[in-house]
Amino acid sequence: MSTSILRKLLLTAAFVVTAVTAASAQDQGLENPRSTLFHQELKDKKVVFLPLSMGFDLTEGWAAVMRKQAARLGYSFEIRDPAWSTDAGTRALSSLITEKPDVIVLHNPDIQSYARLIKQAQSAGIKIVQINLESNSTSDSYVGADWTEIGIQAAEAVAEKCDTGKGISTKIAIDTGVPTAASDVFQLDGIYKVLKQHPAIQVVSQQATEYNAEKARSIMDTVLQQHTDLCGAIGICDNQDTGTASAIQQAGKGNQVFLVTSGGGNKVGCENVEKGLFNLYISYNVPLQGDILNAEIARLLQIKTAAGEVKTMYFTPLTQITKANVNQRNCWTLDDLK
Repeated sequence: MSTSILRKLLLTAAFVVTAVTAASAQDQGLENPRSTLFHQELKDKKVVFLPLSMGFDLTEGWAAVMRKQAARLGYSFEIRDPAWSTDAGTRALSSLITEKPDVIVLHNPDIQSYARLIKQAQSAGIKIVQINLESNSTSDSYVGADWTEIGIQAAEAVAEKCDTGKGISTKIAIDTGVPTAASDVFQLDGIYKVLKQHPAIQVVSQQATEYNAEKARSIMDTVLQQHTDLCGAIGICDNQDTGTASAIQQAGKGNQVFLVTSGGGNKVGCENVEKGLFNLYISYNVPLQGDILNAEIARLLQIKTAAGEVKTMYFTPLTQITKANVNQRNCWTLDDLK
């Protein structure tokens, strides 16, 4: 047999083998090595959520979204609930540093309490995602509201209603939550950046409610007794501001006082807009935050960089909800997320 004929036979055989292999691959599919690696990197990792407290819309919503992804991708997800106690939260975070989970999702009570422990956790190799409330210490990731932007939007809306010649007066009230929380300090900065451009507007009351609706109601009762011509009010949190709204309605000032609040966009908040209790509801969209949070968790579980080496942040979009646009698309229930 000549060399040329042998070469042709070998090429034909190779072609047949290739064709059979291709046909086999076409019939049975090809393993995607990227999918395989993705699932291997996440399997059996450990993620722990340390919220302010469970039992309210924000933390329950985030937890529901995180729990679903953990079950789908095969890593463990735990919650350590300090039940509104900063001391309990500090002890829980200290304990977690010893336990060394792969990622801690942290909901800060204020900008300082966990700052030192965040650095310790990262030094121990634990990656930290801060959700919606920041600390003075930056971490591997922050996902949440831009409180400065919320403050700017809230103040612009109130100025539009209460500046000179626009409302019954130029008087407004501000209800804060916890004075050292990120939601307060950064939102107030945004509010006063706007109010400096509207010098006629008078802030006649600025008081902390500790996120307590009853305390917020009591404060607004007093403010309305002292300033019957109050034009506007800005609250930090929709849960507490149900109390503010109640006081306004009970005083018969529902058509006079323009109330702005913010929250995660849950159905109850939207219903309060429909009822006319909130005139403007600035939503930072908990379901969207949960999805972005999950993406960050998956990213941090895969990357090989050391904890604290690369720091990122993402401020989630805001939606202004009023009676004109309140609908199911803008609002959610916990059952929707489970």
